[in-house]
Amino acid sequence: MITIIIPYYKRIFFEETLQSLAKQTDKRFKVFIGDDASPEDPTKLLEQFKGLFDFKYKKFKTNLGAKSLVQHWERCIALAVEDDKDWLLILGDDDILGKNVIDEFYKNLDEVNELNINVIKFSTVVIDEFNKPITKVFKSAKIEKSTDAFYNKISDSARSSLSEHIFRTAVYKEKGFQNYSLAWHSDDMAWLQFTDFENIYSLNNALVSIRVSNNSISGSESNSIEKNKASYQFYHELIYKYFNNFSWRQKNLILRIFETKTLLVKGKKISSFYEISFLFLKNRYVFSFFRFTFRFLIKHKAF
Repeated sequence: MITIIIPYYKRIFFEETLQSLAKQTDKRFKVFIGDDASPEDPTKLLEQFKGLFDFKYKKFKTNLGAKSLVQHWERCIALAVEDDKDWLLILGDDDILGKNVIDEFYKNLDEVNELNINVIKFSTVVIDEFNKPITKVFKSAKIEKSTDAFYNKISDSARSSLSEHIFRTAVYKEKGFQNYSLAWHSDDMAWLQFTDFENIYSLNNALVSIRVSNNSISGSESNSIEKNKASYQFYHELIYKYFNNFSWRQKNLILRIFETKTLLVKGKKISSFYEISFLFLKNRYVFSFFRFTFRFLIKHKAF
């Protein structure tokens, strides 16, 4: 069984999300809607969908998402999941599932189990507030290492977000989500950890539409400071705990991004220069070290 968790807060696009669930050709799923003390009451809207699919609605008394979006996900999952054999999908309250998402999952489940894979990914397209596609459709190799998928994302040849992934409840309970600010990169770390830095199974015949607008965390520019801090924390953890899982080429790009985030968050300090220089030289990226030194000492007029 698939349990779909919707961490609800904004009503503006929620009806379209619910419609996409009602249109599923395979109804073997249940939905838990966790209302994060939203001022926008969705109960009248939900009345329209009774009997169209199996769902439960819970309004929490306290707003937890403003403090920790990951903790809000966790309390929703704790109330929703009854069986560790279930699969989980955390669906944004503004995202849209293609009508065959659940059907494609069950069609391929036997092979997924045979391969002992913990994370499944659907193809995606990014849409705006008018449901207009603003990117191409992104598809992945049927079997792809999570490290390769992450590298493709940060090198801008692919994309990844939360709503297009399904994962095993058991592996979630074992590893959990990393509690970064705004849950920024929490999904990236999850797909790496949940797979043990191994394979993701991609279902390219079903599409998830990911909405980016001023109402979404991804589309908003007002929280860029928090995002940069979360990015710094994420890349720091990736480098100091999990770096050996990546190829030499992948490490180079990760270090270059970490350089940028370090200078944004910590500023142009001697300690930042020493740390980044050490990482480049330790991993034998001599050219990257000299480029960084030039940027730091000449372009930024350091010290």
